[in-house]
Amino acid sequence: MIDRRKFIALGGSSLAAALAAACDSQGPRGAQRILRFAERRNEGLERWLTTHDTRDVASRGARDARAAFPEYFISRQMPVWDAAARGVWRLEVGGAVRRPASLTLDDLQRLPRVSQRVNHYCVEGWTAAATWHGVRVRDLARLVEPAPEVGYVDFESFDDGYHESWDLESATHPQTLVAYGMDGHLLSPGHGAPARLHSPVKLGYKNTKYLTRVMFLPKRTGGYWSDQGYEWYGGV
Repeated sequence: MIDRRKFIALGGSSLAAALAAACDSQGPRGAQRILRFAERRNEGLERWLTTHDTRDVASRGARDARAAFPEYFISRQMPVWDAAARGVWRLEVGGAVRRPASLTLDDLQRLPRVSQRVNHYCVEGWTAAATWHGVRVRDLARLVEPAPEVGYVDFESFDDGYHESWDLESATHPQTLVAYGMDGHLLSPGHGAPARLHSPVKLGYKNTKYLTRVMFLPKRTGGYWSDQGYEWYGGV
């Protein structure tokens, strides 16, 4: 049986000839229209493949990355929440919702806790296994009650303004967490403390670290890498 990543790749390969033809005398600009078409086509395919019945499970033979799990951020230095300067860290959950919430780390830990050992898929091609502990985004959605027109969720960060927006279906997938722990411990600054987004249904760049806000919105809002040409949907 072909896996989802290979299936998506095969679907995209049928556009290769058209993309080559678009590289005419106008250069890369001449390919923009068909590139946008290709992304829309891939997004439709990925939305179809990423259902609420899909579950990712790291294989028993996969070694947990633990200390070798990569640390990445866009700030010049590793982001660390400075409580003395900024006050107690809080996660603002709002947007087009009925009951916006402001949650401390203790508040998050009092909500229903989920632990899951899953894969982390990087756009560069590597995969790492880890166990994550946190709260399902779908439980946060139940808490704040999004309006009927909400179709997207934007995850914002104190890592120099990093953010990425998701489709609501992926954000409320049962394996999409606001994670505050990894491998039995609270997150370290290198892995996104105090809390980060993590889900195996999206590529790593969609998993915002150093969270400060979760906003339920009627329209998509792009993202740090999405605005620089990476695929917006970013499904696995």
